[in-house]
Amino acid sequence: MDKLSREQLWSLERYAVERGAFRERVLAHKKPRRIALGDHATLLFEDFLTMKYQVQEMLRVERIFEPAAIAQEIDTYNALIPDGRNWKATFLIEYEDAGERAAALARMPGVEHHVWLAAGDLPRTLAFANDDLQRTSRDKTAAVHFLRFELSQRQVDAVRGGQPVTFGIDHDELRCQATLTAESVASLATDLA
Repeated sequence: MDKLSREQLWSLERYAVERGAFRERVLAHKKPRRIALGDHATLLFEDFLTMKYQVQEMLRVERIFEPAAIAQEIDTYNALIPDGRNWKATFLIEYEDAGERAAALARMPGVEHHVWLAAGDLPRTLAFANDDLQRTSRDKTAAVHFLRFELSQRQVDAVRGGQPVTFGIDHDELRCQATLTAESVASLATDLA
C-alpha cells in the first residue's frame, strides 16, 4: 500500500483552494469506514486518503511549512496507513458526559486488548493495540487507542469471498459487537493487497 510523501501534499495555499471539495470526498469515504460497535465504542478505519486529510489539516491548523516538521507529521501518520495485510483503526470510547466517561475509563483498563475481528467462521483474532505508546495504566484506559488487525490469508480470502466480517469487544465492562454492512466490507477490502 502507498505511504504518504511530501510530493503528494498540497501547499498551504493550494490546500486552501482544494479543502472544501477534498473534505467532502473524505467524509463520504469515511462513512462506511466508521463502525459503531455499541453505544460507547467506535472503530474508525484509516487508510491513505484519511491520513492525507489528517496531515493536510494538521499542517493547515498549525501553519506548518518547515520541511522537517512536515516530514515529522508524515512519519507520524504513515504509521496508521495499512500495509496490505492489515487494517488499522482509531478506537474511540465515547461518552458525552465527562464525568461518566472518566468513571467508565477507570472501570476498563486494558479494554483495547479485548477488541477482536472475526471473518466468516474462522476463529477470532485480537487487535494489536497502541504500537506507538502505552495508553493504559493500572487505574484507567485512554478514550482513544490505535489498533492494528493483522489478517491471515484465510481471513483475507473470507473477506474477498463475501463472508461476514464482525468486530467486537470482549471486556467485562464493555461487551459489544457489530457485523459490517456490504458497503463497509467493500471499503475495507480495498486496504488488502
